[in-house]
Amino acid sequence: MSKSLVIVESPAKATTLKKFLGKGFDVKASVGHIRDLPKKKLAVDVDNNFEPEYVTIRGKGKIIAELRNAAKKAEKIYLAPDPDREGEAIAYHIESIIKDQTKGEIYRVLFNEITKTAVQAALERPRKIDMNLFEAQQARRVLDRLVGYKISPLLWKKVQRGLSAGRVQSVALRLICEREREIQAFKPEEYWSVWSALEGKLPPAFEAKLNKIGEKKAEVRNEEQANAILSDLQDASFTVTDVQKKERKKNPYPPFITSTLQQEASRKLRFSPKKTMTIAQMLYEGIKLGEEGSVGLITYMRTDSTRVSDEAIQGARGFVEKNFGKEFLPSEPNVYKTKKSAQDAHEAIRPTYMDKPPAEIKEYLTKDQLALYELIWNRFISSQMAPAKIDQTGVDIQAKTYIFRATGATITFPGFMKIYVEEEEETKEANGQDATATGAEKTIILPPLAVGEKLKIQKITPKQHFTQPPPRFSEAMLIRELEEKGIGRPSTYAATVGLIKDREYVFDTNRRLFPSELGFLVSDQLVENFPDILDAAFTANMENQLDLVEEGKAGWVETLKAFYVPFKKDLEKAETAMKDFKKEGIETDEVCEKCGQKMLIKRGRFGKFMACAGYPECKTTKKIQSDGATESSSAPKAPDIPTDEKCPACGAGMVIKSGRFGKFIACSKYPDCKTTKPIGTGIKCPEEGCGGEIVEKRSRAGRSFYGCNKYPACKFASWNKPVPEKCPQCRHPFLVERHKEGEKYFACPQKECKFRKEVEEEAAE
Repeated sequence: MSKSLVIVESPAKATTLKKFLGKGFDVKASVGHIRDLPKKKLAVDVDNNFEPEYVTIRGKGKIIAELRNAAKKAEKIYLAPDPDREGEAIAYHIESIIKDQTKGEIYRVLFNEITKTAVQAALERPRKIDMNLFEAQQARRVLDRLVGYKISPLLWKKVQRGLSAGRVQSVALRLICEREREIQAFKPEEYWSVWSALEGKLPPAFEAKLNKIGEKKAEVRNEEQANAILSDLQDASFTVTDVQKKERKKNPYPPFITSTLQQEASRKLRFSPKKTMTIAQMLYEGIKLGEEGSVGLITYMRTDSTRVSDEAIQGARGFVEKNFGKEFLPSEPNVYKTKKSAQDAHEAIRPTYMDKPPAEIKEYLTKDQLALYELIWNRFISSQMAPAKIDQTGVDIQAKTYIFRATGATITFPGFMKIYVEEEEETKEANGQDATATGAEKTIILPPLAVGEKLKIQKITPKQHFTQPPPRFSEAMLIRELEEKGIGRPSTYAATVGLIKDREYVFDTNRRLFPSELGFLVSDQLVENFPDILDAAFTANMENQLDLVEEGKAGWVETLKAFYVPFKKDLEKAETAMKDFKKEGIETDEVCEKCGQKMLIKRGRFGKFMACAGYPECKTTKKIQSDGATESSSAPKAPDIPTDEKCPACGAGMVIKSGRFGKFIACSKYPDCKTTKPIGTGIKCPEEGCGGEIVEKRSRAGRSFYGCNKYPACKFASWNKPVPEKCPQCRHPFLVERHKEGEKYFACPQKECKFRKEVEEEAAE
């Protein structure tokens, strides 16, 4: 035995590590988990302390053989999967399959960034497997398996095949459904604002909003009241009664944690959480920078701590002083508080090297990699910059008993805003009001004004508004809501959002999440029959219990027992109490053509259909047309959803429609204009020089396939659904989804590349 063996979970990370470790080390990759619960059975002995039955993941036999063979030759073995619960579980299972192959010591090592300094430091202070950390992951895995494998069959039996429930996904779905019902029940209320266009002695002209009438806040309910105010102001003089000036400081934002990175990447870059985490994983594990080789560009991307190392802070401060000057550098480093509920094991997400700004390495990055790296870089550098200084001026103007107010602001010192301003587009609409009605959101440039100055009136304009319902969740807003309620953990958010979309419980249109009819149905059944699991506070408390297991303050078996006893009772009750939609159906206004009884909407193996309530005596059935024409008011046709696109044929707006083969984009002037196009996957065509996008299409036989939207100029086509994840072995721009023996996995579409990735079981999340 001569070499030390380092085992990581990713081939890309292995490539980066080899550069640092030298000839005395052999580096192998497990390619994720090697053991897990089997997919086709519960595999948890609920009568024997929830003992899990782990099996080797299909396709991992060759990798395990390589790891065991390498372990025989190693004097020391360092297990280096990611530094979190999931990584600890991977390390535990690797140790279990290699410990009988070596007489050498087996250690666990952790590093938050893949740099030479961090890796060497980790190897100098190895430890043993942290059983508390492993048991916390095992408790979560078993807990999610119990929820998923106990409730999902009920949904198959009572509602429709292929459905799933989960501890986190079902609560997320409930939030979306409840928000949609709030919107449906919302009744807008009319109100008016009154604006005056004014001129002082010096330009520019400006607008002021009616703020008070006498001593009371101005509340104008209707057009009649607005016109009465206009009439009363006909001969009024406008005089400045108060001018207030103050300097306001705007502090920089903390560096990213997982949830804030996903939210800001969604708002600024239009990335889905899943895409954000996929690209962040690439940046963390290593990007080839020419002759320098593979370099890890950011720290570990699954964290909820804003803590940053002293070395990194000093590096950022040095960069700020060198590139922006001392005036942009605060006298002391900025320190940010981490939430009490956060796991403080890792630093915030930041660049690993201050000598690799985005502009200098952009030639080695894809467009999306560069965009995310720039976002992380700018956020981190700005977090160690001085506050921005803003001169804010508020002016009160009196006309009779009416007080108008104008607010102006000037940035006198940009500070951190020189390189970073957080996107705030969604916070404005969340207040339930028309943004044009709030004076605070209409900041303007004001001329020099003095108390007592008489102003010239140009015009007075009343504006009608209506209160707005709460906005539908975007993916970023949903993640923020889950985080604020303590539901799930940063590492689960992307999978949770992706899962409820994949199950077609919700659909994403114009970056907003709409619950489907199926989503409503599933959510309602789960809320009614499993109130605890669907309760946000209950789910958040379970996260706290898992944290206690990790800290060694609670046993994982006791935690599961406390959950399972009431859960088992709910299950037994739901077996008989849950409504059987397959059998009973949903009553419609349509009557059977043969016997005159009501027709029911039922769900079968192939989706919805209509059947006579007199079954089995009357076996009349009817297909539900793609346009929803036969559906009752209880199951209305899905509305067309507007998009920002214009029809290339007639210039009218394009809308998203639902047809028998799913959603597609069509001209809003149909049937006068019959222009249609498929909805894109967001993945570029791999054919060199094409520049097209892969879209879902239908063959003449009605089978789905994926082809280039530039057909017939480009003939690219594939039966397999593309996945926006780069192959870690050959760097092909995407993987494809494949199925074998009822199991799903991702694979590289290149025949010469044998990369295959088991899809982690998500049904229980």
